[in-house]
Amino acid sequence: MGTGRVNPKFTLEHQGITGLGNVYYNLIEPTLIEHALARKEGELGRGGAFLVSTGKFTGRSPKDKHVVKSASVADTIWWDNNAEMSEAGFDTLYDDMVVHMQGRDYFVQDLFGGADPANRLDVRIITELAWHGLFVRHMLRRPDTDELTDFAADWTVINCPSFQADPERHNCRSETVIAMNFNRKIILIGGTEYAGENKKSVFSLLNYLLTDKGIMPMHCSANHAPGNPVDTAIFFGLSGTGKTTLSADPSRVLIGDDEHGWSDRGTLQF
Repeated sequence: MGTGRVNPKFTLEHQGITGLGNVYYNLIEPTLIEHALARKEGELGRGGAFLVSTGKFTGRSPKDKHVVKSASVADTIWWDNNAEMSEAGFDTLYDDMVVHMQGRDYFVQDLFGGADPANRLDVRIITELAWHGLFVRHMLRRPDTDELTDFAADWTVINCPSFQADPERHNCRSETVIAMNFNRKIILIGGTEYAGENKKSVFSLLNYLLTDKGIMPMHCSANHAPGNPVDTAIFFGLSGTGKTTLSADPSRVLIGDDEHGWSDRGTLQF
């Protein structure tokens, strides 16, 4: 059973995902917090912030991130720095995860990756945890309500923390898995409650796809002079080195504090 605002021609059933419990589409923040509290996923802190524990993972698991080595990307992925997964392993992983999802409630968010309508990625995020839906609504860009009526995702991310992968069966490294399949346009995440995997999976896609459009992806913050977007400053640096602080200049307009693309149309916030 599904509730919420969704394209009636692009439900989970249309994607071949059936047999779930309640499916909640595009719930807004207060409703997601109500569900998360009712499911005891966390608690409210002072000022109304939602507080959670991410379990054994307090950061991403880059060694458990895999890319399916299909013919379409075999020659364009840096395999020394990206763990490969077989197509058969991914297909089995997908089938097993969908079986695991049977009867459970899921939360769906239809969102945009990227601020530029000409270059953004339409993404569907399916999460087992309500607060993950809350998280991605802040990390990615939300369509207007009327845009949801015709929304059809380019890519789908399924995040199921309670699912444990089998390295031998699924051709992965451990029980935790993040698997990206460019042919099927699906990303599977299992065995971790760390919500940043949702965001980073979409950012990884943009880093790969935008280069074919002549856009340079950048891990940076950016701001511009008031009334003059051409006067843009970018701040490069590893995580935690001050990009956000440096770009938050009260005399300039903040574009974004994390990842951007540089195109002939300007600076694109992810």
